[in-house]
Amino acid sequence: MKILIYIFLALATSLLIFNVFHVDFDTPLDGDSFAAVVGVGASLCAVILLLILQVALKIQKKVKNQL
Repeated sequence: MKILIYIFLALATSLLIFNVFHVDFDTPLDGDSFAAVVGVGASLCAVILLLILQVALKIQKKVKNQL
């Protein structure tokens, strides 16, 4: 599970970087740039959720070992 989380983190980060390069900062909400902005938002959400999952699994492991 740990390796899978790292793979998904790498994919989400690479998509984030890819989409940032496609944003036209003069008109970020027009045309293809809007899709890139949505992609940036989705990638950020994925990264945050994966980091929360990683922390939750660490907490679960500590609680399980404590009992």
